[in-house]
Formats: sequence, C-alpha cells, structure tokens
Amino acid sequence: MNELKREQLTALFETFASLERKMANEWNSHNELGFSKSHILILAYLYSEGPKRPSAIAEKLKVTTGGVTVLTTKLAKAGLIEKTQNETDRRASQIHITEAGIELLDRSRQQVENLFDHLFGMLTEDEIQTLQYIFDKCMKL
Repeated sequence: MNELKREQLTALFETFASLERKMANEWNSHNELGFSKSHILILAYLYSEGPKRPSAIAEKLKVTTGGVTVLTTKLAKAGLIEKTQNETDRRASQIHITEAGIELLDRSRQQVENLFDHLFGMLTEDEIQTLQYIFDKCMKL
C-alpha cells in the first residue's frame, strides 16, 4: 500500500470512528425509550424475521452470545420479548417479540427517523446509495 492511500485510509478510519461515536451520543441524548440502539435492533430483527435463537441474534448484531444474553434479559424483564424452549431440542431456546415489543418498536421509529434526519439529512439519495455500495463492498472481506 502506498503512503498516500495509507494516510487517506487512516483519516477515513478516524472519521468513521468519530461518526460512530456521534451516532451513539445522539441516540443517547435523545433517547426517550430507555433502551439502547442494540435493543431496538433486536426487536426489529425479531419483528421482521420471526423467532430466533440467541446465536442467530448474535450473528446478526455482530456481538457475542453473552452480549445477547445481557441485552435480551433487559428486554424480557420489560415484557418486550419472550424466551421459549424449542420443542424438539429442550436445550435450545428461541426468542420472540411480544405485542409490547412491537408497540415499543413502533414508538422507536420516530426517534430513529429524527436521528437519521439530523445526522444524514444533508445527503442526497445518490450519496446514500454510494455509501451503501462502499460499505457493502468493505463487508465482503
């Protein structure tokens, strides 16, 4: 890798890390729901894909199964998800979203929309599509 490309990638990495922190800070400062973005992502995943094992949630969110346990414990205590045993394999559990979870997910949509508008509202549709293409390309390592 040549020097210029390394410097550009270093600057891009720093910018991306700053953007990630800014997104987290914005979520936390405007969060009226009491749940992290990871909690909302779990609810959205369960809503769109149906009941899932903790390992599938961990893979989707790119976290450990221990991390999923911590996240789902809070959701379960709030009545937003339920854990059930797999009927064919009692050692395996599945997690599904409850009606209360669906209601919270609906309420979160406005918060997410406000966050996206605040952070990315200045981007054109073409710019967003280009970013998506670039990020997808980077994920195919």
